Amino acid sequence: MTSAARAAGLSTRFTELVGVEYPVVQTGMGWVSGPSLTSATSNAGGLGILASATMTFDELAAAIAKTKSLTEKPFGVNIRADATDAPERIDLLIREGVKVASFALAPKQELIAKLKDHGVVVIPSIGAAKHAVKVASWGADAVIVQGGEGGGHTGPVATTLLLPSVLDALSSNGIDMPVVAAGGFFDGRGLLAALAYGAEGVAMGTRFLLTSDSAVPDAVKQEYLGRGLGDTVVSVKVDGMPHRVLRTPLVEALDSGSRAKALVAAARNANEFKQMTGMKWTTMLRDGRTMRKSGERTWQQVIMAGNTPMLLRAGLVEGDTRAGVLASGQVVGMIDDLPSCDELIQSIMTQAHARLKALGTLA
Repeated sequence: MTSAARAAGLSTRFTELVGVEYPVVQTGMGWVSGPSLTSATSNAGGLGILASATMTFDELAAAIAKTKSLTEKPFGVNIRADATDAPERIDLLIREGVKVASFALAPKQELIAKLKDHGVVVIPSIGAAKHAVKVASWGADAVIVQGGEGGGHTGPVATTLLLPSVLDALSSNGIDMPVVAAGGFFDGRGLLAALAYGAEGVAMGTRFLLTSDSAVPDAVKQEYLGRGLGDTVVSVKVDGMPHRVLRTPLVEALDSGSRAKALVAAARNANEFKQMTGMKWTTMLRDGRTMRKSGERTWQQVIMAGNTPMLLRAGLVEGDTRAGVLASGQVVGMIDDLPSCDELIQSIMTQAHARLKALGTLA
């Protein structure tokens, strides 16, 4: 597609906040959102986000440097707010001039303040209206609202209900901040629907995983492309938290197996992840205590959290669909191609503008 044929931009408060052309975000997916995918998204006019939870500190530093070498456009980094080295990672983002810091769990107020003092935009992901109000009161610049259709860790409420509930809660508390909708989005119709609700952009994971710029093995991508709308399941046996993944024999075995066996397997995987990343057991235990103090997880869930990185790595990096877990949104059943990030965003924006024009005739 030539530059003359490119879709017109679409300005919202979110695009102005982060400095991108289109209100489209590629979410931070562990083992998937590396420098290649992140830079390709940003170069295409959206906001790419590096996933750092599966990286050591040194790996994150190298990934940021690589991404900066591939794009001059704004991009973000997703950080585990409960990680013991979160302050050091935040200092790294500040030093490197990263535009956006995103979080799956709400960061502490002092971390938000430090990031904002240095010009970094803070965007936590939330799954409930009360959480949006809380992080807004702490100084967050925007929020990503993920409904139950989304892949990976997810909640029980569909985007079509969660999104307006968040918008209403913010409004009733006198809070005016950009909201980005996630969960079930893959095309221009979805973007326009989100904007009609009052959101100012959409975030997508599975749709960006299934692009030619994604480093996920081709055989794994074909596994995704062959799935339908009913081929995902929300399991709590992967890591103790509701996790939307593709239905596979391994997931079915985990769901039908005993809790004791699951814990043994989880502990084994946690040890493997520790050895691979160079993490010390003391660090993992400190992280576990942080999770417990936050009230978000039980000790059983903390132990099982060690399952996630290794099971996802087996599927998404090593390409072993039998031994690995494949996080996926329900939207997988609507996807049948592997465009580049640029082709994807252009098609989304072209369709969004066409629908907007068509809706204008109704008025």
